[in-house]
This record gives sequence, structure tokens and C-alpha cells, in this order.
Amino acid sequence: MFTPFSGGCACGAIRYECSAAPLWSGNCHCRDCQRATGSAYYAELLVPKDAFKLTQGEPAYYAVTADSGRTLRRGFCATCGSPVLILIGTQPFCSIAAASLDDPSWYRPEMDIFTSRAHPWDVMDPALPKFPAMPPLTST
Repeated sequence: MFTPFSGGCACGAIRYECSAAPLWSGNCHCRDCQRATGSAYYAELLVPKDAFKLTQGEPAYYAVTADSGRTLRRGFCATCGSPVLILIGTQPFCSIAAASLDDPSWYRPEMDIFTSRAHPWDVMDPALPKFPAMPPLTST
């Protein structure tokens, strides 16, 4: 794990830095993440919101209501469409798309979440803990 770390969208219009190590990392298999990524899951790193800083550009956002009832604001590049981050209601952390990292080779998922929504063709790492829904993050 490299701290600080940085990343951005595919076209370079959005750039960010993060000054803290991730709180956790995982693969989210919920249907909303599948749609947002166009894949089987969203590979993410949860980081303290106050350690995340946009250094260039501003994401476009769209909001969805999660199964938890929280509003998720998905941030993406309006030019290239790359997912960059998710703001989770009023929580003090945000989710960074692992694919947006400048060096995604160090990403190591620690769990699979929303496995109840995973596709049968999605082959998950059997060594990772599995959660059928979202494990508790913090109090609301």
C-alpha cells in the first residue's frame, strides 16, 4: 500500500490524491455497481473523506438510493465516463474506484460484498470473506 496515492479518470480531466491508507478494500457485487461499471462488480477502496482531495476537475454525479436507504452519489468523468468515486450519504468516508488508481497493481480486495447479487458466471476468490449484503460500516 502506497500512501499518499493518486489517480483519476481515463482522459485525465479528473485527478485526485488521497493522504490516508484505505479503511478497507473490497469487491461490491450489488446490481447498481454492476450497472455503473458494466462488469460483475465494483472494485473499491473505502477512505476517510477528509483524506481525499480532488486536484483537477470536478466529477459529474448521479444519485441512487442504496438498499440501506442511504443516498449514494456516484462521481464519474462527464467527458470519458470513467467511475472515480462514491459519496455515501453523510458518512465520513468515500469509496474510490480501484480502476481509477494511477497504480492499480497494489489493490488487494479484502472481501466480497453483496454476494447475494453476484452473477453465477462471476468467479470469486474463495479465500475472501463473503457478505450477502453490506457489512456494518459505522453508525448512521
